[in-house]
Amino acid sequence: MERIDRYADLIVRVGANVQQGQTLFVTALVEHAPLARALARAGYRAGARLVDVRYADNPLRRAFIEAAPEEELTASPPWLLARAEAIASGGALIMIGGDPEPELLADLDQARVGKARPIEAMQVQLRAQNERRVNWTIAAFPTEGQAQQVFGEPDVERLWQAVAHSVRLDDSDPVQAWREHSARLRARCEQLDAHAFDAIHFSGPGTDLTVGLIPGARWTGGGGETVDGITHVANLPTEEVFACPDWRRTEGTVRSTRPL
Repeated sequence: MERIDRYADLIVRVGANVQQGQTLFVTALVEHAPLARALARAGYRAGARLVDVRYADNPLRRAFIEAAPEEELTASPPWLLARAEAIASGGALIMIGGDPEPELLADLDQARVGKARPIEAMQVQLRAQNERRVNWTIAAFPTEGQAQQVFGEPDVERLWQAVAHSVRLDDSDPVQAWREHSARLRARCEQLDAHAFDAIHFSGPGTDLTVGLIPGARWTGGGGETVDGITHVANLPTEEVFACPDWRRTEGTVRSTRPL
């Protein structure tokens, strides 16, 4: 199986964990079409009743931000709202990231750039995700622009190799490898919960930071589960476990070696 098909299979079976009879919704840029097509094939193999792909195009978004009436920047057209409601009614959702031109909007009015999003449709989708009514995931598609940001050169193959390694495509059975990895992260959460930490202290060169946790905070990682019991991994790759901090009990200094 080609690399992109193995990747799509992993995203469908582990990331979104598409179920028999579900509608699979995919959001992608036009540059992501090879992966979107592979996701459609993998989705139907997994039993999806329909794979619905919505493509966006960043140069069109630039034109919209430059010239659209102010009141239209945050509007949700009826068809976008209907799609968001369809996702919220029990669909599976895959979102593909990987900006081919990261600086495309840099010279525009940043207030308009920040406003340009269909707020009502986004709220419907995010509410469904937060209420665990959707099995969803985000995965990357390597692009020249992304490779330039990461490596300082538009070497897409080098980025593909890095992504493939990070999502365990170099394993003989990536799906099983991810299931085992998720189990390890969940076991780590159980270990941390058993300690019932009140705060976490981070130390290192230039860093001396204590982050308090809210009372009863539980550690989470290794994927989530919908209200219907469908497990899914929201980010591919993921190596994190996390808990809820108490910002009122966070003190100290943190140093970053990378841009924030």
